[in-house]
Amino acid sequence: MSDITVTVRYFAAARERAGLTSEALRLPRGATVAELLAALLEKRPGLSSLSRHLRVAVDEEFAAPTHVLDDGVEVALIPPVAGGTAGLFRVVDRPLSLPEVVEAVSGPGQGGLVTFSGAVRATSGGKDVAHLEYEAFPPMAEKQMARIAEEAHARWPGVQLAIVHRVGLLAPGELAVVIAASAPHRKEAFLACEWAIDRLKQDVPIWKKETTRDGAVWVGLGP
Repeated sequence: MSDITVTVRYFAAARERAGLTSEALRLPRGATVAELLAALLEKRPGLSSLSRHLRVAVDEEFAAPTHVLDDGVEVALIPPVAGGTAGLFRVVDRPLSLPEVVEAVSGPGQGGLVTFSGAVRATSGGKDVAHLEYEAFPPMAEKQMARIAEEAHARWPGVQLAIVHRVGLLAPGELAVVIAASAPHRKEAFLACEWAIDRLKQDVPIWKKETTRDGAVWVGLGP
């Protein structure tokens, strides 16, 4: 039985622990995501401390451990992250604009509009923050943002969402994310905006490294 070859991409803490951004990996035909992870942990021991935190995406879609891999697929190791509707879903490396997301969800039928702006805090856990560094897997991140919007629209018909997240080095006070939610009525707009923020932190592959006087740490990995 012939082997298959998959491309493995590493991000954020996984990239640092593996010591590279991507590599080709040969596996037996019929190998699963769980078997791929086992092979990677053996090949890259530095990943072992992350093993319980990692999720796996196959061709930009989250995959279960039992998912069988095909030859030529792209696999992304996703550390914890910090359609159906109109909207704007972008990962950018420039300063953010709140009017940009507001315009994307505005319309004559949208009577309620709620926005959220997330800025870098000057302190964290009682320590002064020098800066945050955001990293992303942009194609998958934007796809997951759009999926969040689809799910919000299914929960609250008429809701429209726009999400733009910045990457790179950000100083305290700079905006990291802006979200706008609109709906025919204000209640649904408030609910959808809060829900979108929570989902963004759970499922969108964007990571942040926090630098204080005590050093730098990837947020979300725990002690």
